[in-house]
Amino acid sequence: MSEEKVVVLNFWPSMFGARVIMALEEKDIKFEYKEEDVFGDKTDLLLQSNPVHKKIPVLIHNGKPVCESNIILEYIDEVWNNDKTLRLLPSDPYEKAKCRFWADLIDKKVFDAGRRTWTKKGKEQEEAKREFIETLKVLETELGEKFFFGGNETVSVVDLVLISYYPWFHTWETIGDFSLEDHTPKLMDWVRRCLARPAISKSLPDRLKILGRVSQIIKVHEFFYGY
Repeated sequence: MSEEKVVVLNFWPSMFGARVIMALEEKDIKFEYKEEDVFGDKTDLLLQSNPVHKKIPVLIHNGKPVCESNIILEYIDEVWNNDKTLRLLPSDPYEKAKCRFWADLIDKKVFDAGRRTWTKKGKEQEEAKREFIETLKVLETELGEKFFFGGNETVSVVDLVLISYYPWFHTWETIGDFSLEDHTPKLMDWVRRCLARPAISKSLPDRLKILGRVSQIIKVHEFFYGY
């Protein structure tokens, strides 16, 4: 493992990049972090590594790029899979399919509804809040009495995908004027259990920094576009 060279291209607020970093940290894999300004001039390395989408995150392993966050998670789990490392996906095909299903649902439902809680107003914002909360309630039911989605002892791809949105929860709650603690208290207990894991807590971006950035974006839009 000492000969492995791992590089992560990321943009600091990205939930998609955060989950990749958490996976590497959970497996105790050393890596080099390179920040990308996705709204400015993208580096040649990013453009060469992901010429199709030109997006982060990208994992570069021994010079070979892997793109798309959930594909990267599976790659990490397959490459670093010795007995000493945490497994993020179960070996059973059915259980693995379930993990993929929930990870996909989170990225489709949570991302879209959460984004609309701050980019929309009035009825559209209220609908986004309703969809967001209802999706988290479904996930809370799926979690049940387990400590983590991966079971009582270990986190899984589903845990990493969902907790990667946590730093954004504060922004969506603040701008949307609602409290997840009121609506999904058991899921918030799960959040606290996740944050107690050093590999997760140190890999997530600052939620206040995200709120500050989003608030600035809203002010600019209000000034120029009357948003």
